Amino acid sequence: MHISKRDTISRSKAWSIRAIAILLALIVDGIIIYAIVKMNPLKVYVSLASGAFGTSKRMWFTIRDCMILTCIAIGLAPAFKMRFWNVGAEGQMLVGGIATAFWMINFAGKMNIVMLFLCMAISAIVAGGIWGLIPGFFKAKWNTNETLFTLMMNYIAMQLASYFIIIWEVPKGAGKIGIINQASEAGWLPRIGGQAQLLPILVVALLTGMMYVYLTYSKHGYEIAVVGESQRTASYAGIKVDRVIIRTMVLSGAICGLMGYILTAGISHTLTTTIVDSRGFTAVMVSWMSKFNPFIMIAASLLLVTMDRGASEISTAFSLNQSFADILTGIILFFIIATEFFITYKVTLRKSSKKEA
Repeated sequence: MHISKRDTISRSKAWSIRAIAILLALIVDGIIIYAIVKMNPLKVYVSLASGAFGTSKRMWFTIRDCMILTCIAIGLAPAFKMRFWNVGAEGQMLVGGIATAFWMINFAGKMNIVMLFLCMAISAIVAGGIWGLIPGFFKAKWNTNETLFTLMMNYIAMQLASYFIIIWEVPKGAGKIGIINQASEAGWLPRIGGQAQLLPILVVALLTGMMYVYLTYSKHGYEIAVVGESQRTASYAGIKVDRVIIRTMVLSGAICGLMGYILTAGISHTLTTTIVDSRGFTAVMVSWMSKFNPFIMIAASLLLVTMDRGASEISTAFSLNQSFADILTGIILFFIIATEFFITYKVTLRKSSKKEA
């Protein structure tokens, strides 16, 4: 058996393969549903879709969660395209949330609201950028293992969040901050058309377009791609690899820090150690599945969020164990990931030849 990378495959053929894979996954899920719980698979699938889009409220939450996951994946994309395995999005978002909460708690009502929003956003972006800069600098200068480094930075950020939560907890001894500025809503991102989720969605949509242009058409995007293919080739071409690594990780961390700002000021309005809810790791899969294309990340994020929210609805509507719903979504993901492998690589079988004595 020989595995080799495909030279090229048409976009229409690739998407046809993905569609067939999803169809096969649904067939396998249907067989499992009927064999184990004796239910009509179509009713289960309708319930799954209803969990994500059944009402306008559910639809808004689904779109919001999709945009959150997309934003994190966008932040990871430059680093991954450079072959820098940044698994520190969780920590980068947490420090962004800490910086945001600092301004909301200590300066609400003490400064102009526009200046408050600017300070919150800039502080979150800078904090996330610094959290990306540290592992990027060590990788560039001493070739440290970026996976372990960024993973450990997550735990440091979590402990920092725990520390500040104790300082800011209300009431003292509660172990949590609660909703920040609940009465005045100072520092909360404004509603557009009475919809609290719309502004974060618009910000992420704008960021998606900007990242696509940056990675596809800018000089920096070209340098990231060259460094990702071969650092030695990039050096021969006159690209300063150390500078590209550090610059890209600062950008990656800054975007994740911005997402921490949106989570704290626009969605949760509080700070907890679990505010990120493991989305940083889910975004790794989104980024890879999308081949670092920001627009495809929206579709991949929507698929994952739909399955996640739909799985909860299945458990409730049919009185099924949550684990069973997770199995169904896991099978769909398995088929999708396997499909991406066969789109990227081809497997050929070789006949063994026997030499005559």
